[in-house]
Formats: sequence, C-alpha cells, structure tokens
Amino acid sequence: MKRLFDFSLAILASLVLFTPIVVVAVFVKLTSKGAILYWSDRVGKDNTIFKMPKFRSMKVDTPAVATHLLSDPQSVLTPIGNFLRKSSLDEIPQLWSILKGDMSFVGPRPALFNQDDLIELRTANNIHTLTPGLTGWAQVNGRDELPIPQKVALDHDYLLQQSFVFDLRVLWLTFLKVLNRDGVSH
Repeated sequence: MKRLFDFSLAILASLVLFTPIVVVAVFVKLTSKGAILYWSDRVGKDNTIFKMPKFRSMKVDTPAVATHLLSDPQSVLTPIGNFLRKSSLDEIPQLWSILKGDMSFVGPRPALFNQDDLIELRTANNIHTLTPGLTGWAQVNGRDELPIPQKVALDHDYLLQQSFVFDLRVLWLTFLKVLNRDGVSH
C-alpha cells in the first residue's frame, strides 16, 4: 500500500511540478558552473548505498560532508543555493528516487554515506530496516537543528508508530514547515 501510494503521488507531483522543475533547472545552469543535479551517495534501506539527486545548491568543489561540518556553508552556496535550500526546491529531484523505490515520501532522511555516527546509531535501533524518506518525523520536529541522538530517537518513534495516517500527518506538517521555512539552518 505504501509503495503504491508513493509511486502514484510521485507521478502526480512530477506532473504538477514539471514547470517549476524546468525553471529551477534553468536557473541552476545559468547561475553557476557544473551539472544541474548533484548525485549524493546516501544510505538506504538495510544500509545499502544509492545515488540521491538534488538540484545543485553548492559549488562544484564542495566536500561531500553534512552541511553543519562545513566551516562556512554560506561561502560554498551557489547564487541561488540559499533560496533553493530554504524553499526546499533542491529536494524536488528526489521524486526520481521515490519512483525507483530507493526512497519513500515519509521515512528517516537518508544519511550521507560518511555519517558513520548516524548510521551506527540507526542500525542499533533497527531504523536501517525502513526505506528512507523525502521527509520524516525528525524533519517536522526540528529538521537541521536536531542533534543526532535526538534525530534517531524521533526516527525510532516513527518506526514504532508508522501507518498510512501517520504518514499523512507527517506530510501535512512538512508542507506547513516548508511553507514557513521553519527549521532550516543553511
């Protein structure tokens, strides 16, 4: 049921967002050197690595680390990078990952391949058994502002509470957070 919902909603969202996707792609290309999409190595279900696309919001030579580990994240953003991140428009290409089945709309956000502390804690709490999500319970309860143990605790809460109705609640809360640009630290 969840996979059918994800696939159907991803198709619908892709059609509805087709024009914004094209507009953002053109702006990314016109405002900075490099590819339109950035393909990030992420940890998926059962700790398998997959390639997750995002609209490129950072300069080409930026290290592949969590944003909070960069000494000056603002200095590596492209001219429209800050806007893309604060509006969450950089996340739209992840619809591809949802269509492929690497991601779901709701689940724990996929860790970077090198976030060993997060991966280890998630594995210890069986969170690695979930398909990662475009959004999740941790995102609507603090997003970038949460320390890793708190994110994992919220991801574990999701593991225990997951249901179609709970996913709808998380999607609604995500919509409100994105609309208010709430919880974005970069």
